[in-house]
Amino acid sequence: MSEKLRWGLIGCGDIARKRIAPALRDLPNCELVAVSRANSVLAEEFAREFGAKRWHKDWRDLIADQEVEAVYIATPVHLHREQTIAAASTGLHVLCEKPMALNTTECDSMIAACETHNVRLGISYYRHFYPVIERIKSFLDSGEIGVPVLAQMNAFERFDPAPNHPRRWLLEKSKSGGGPLFDFGCHRIEVLMNLFGQVREARGITGNVLFEREVEDTATALFQFEGKTQATLAVTHAAHEPQDKLSIYGSRGSIHVAPLNEGELMIKTTDSERIEFHEPHRNLHQPLIDDFTRAVLTGGEPRVGGLIGREVTRIMEEVYSSALETKENETKCS
Repeated sequence: MSEKLRWGLIGCGDIARKRIAPALRDLPNCELVAVSRANSVLAEEFAREFGAKRWHKDWRDLIADQEVEAVYIATPVHLHREQTIAAASTGLHVLCEKPMALNTTECDSMIAACETHNVRLGISYYRHFYPVIERIKSFLDSGEIGVPVLAQMNAFERFDPAPNHPRRWLLEKSKSGGGPLFDFGCHRIEVLMNLFGQVREARGITGNVLFEREVEDTATALFQFEGKTQATLAVTHAAHEPQDKLSIYGSRGSIHVAPLNEGELMIKTTDSERIEFHEPHRNLHQPLIDDFTRAVLTGGEPRVGGLIGREVTRIMEEVYSSALETKENETKCS
C-alpha cells in the first residue's frame, strides 16, 4: 500500500480553488499531480498556485497521465458521466462532484464502468461528514426526542447570475439538470437519507416564482421514509433571505440546526433546552476527500459511494415527475 494517492483534478472553478485543491494539497495522504482546464493559461496559474506538477488544456490528456491514480471531477453535471466512464476505463478511481449525473440512467452507467474496471467511485456529498449530523444521529438512536415525526429543511440562496457569470451554466437545464433542487437541494436529500434511511415516496412542486429561466427557481418536496418519518424540503434561488436550516420534531422533543454549515445545535425536550456546537472542518470538502483516499489506499469502500449518489438522483427525478404530473393535471382541468 502506497502512502499517498496521486490525484488529477478535472475542472478548476470556484469550489475547486476554495476547497478541493487545498484539500488535495494539504492532506498528508494526497498528492496533487495534475490539473486540467480549457483555458491553458489559467490551468498553469492554478497548477502553480497549488503545487501540481502538470497542467492540461484537455481533460483527456489528464486521464492519460501515467502518474495519476485518481481524479476529482469538478465540472458541470452534464460532463460527469463521460468523464467518469473515461477515467474508470483507464483504471483511475473517481470522486465526482454532486449531483452525480443528469439522471439515473447516467448514474447506472457510471457505477457499471467503475465496477467493471475495479475502481472506487465516490460522490461529493460532504455534509455526510458533518459532526453535527453524527450528533443528531446519536440523539435519534438514543430516543431522547422520542419518535422522529417530521423533519423540515430550508435552503435559500439568491442566484441571479449575469450573462458572463462563470456559473451561468446552472440555468441551462441540459447542463445542470435542474434549478436549486439539483444545485443544492441534492445535498439536503442526502442529509435526510443519512438521518432517516430509505425514502419510500417523494412528491413535489417546482416552478418559477420570480425568474424566467429554463430551470425552476423554487421547489418544495415532501418525503415519506420507510421508518414512517416525514420530511419537507424547500429550496429557492429567488428569496432575498439566505437560509440553511434543519429542524426535527419528535414525540418528546425537537432538534434545530441553523445554519447547518456552522453546526450550532439546539435540543429541546420536555425536561430541558440546551445548545451545543459541532462545527464542521474549516475546509468542508476535506473529510470527504480524506475518507475516499483512505478507502482507495486500504482497499475499502468510501462512505459516500455511487449507490448513494444514484439514490439522491432517483429521488430528485421522482420529485420532478410528481411536479410535472401535477401541472399536467391542472392544465387538463382548466
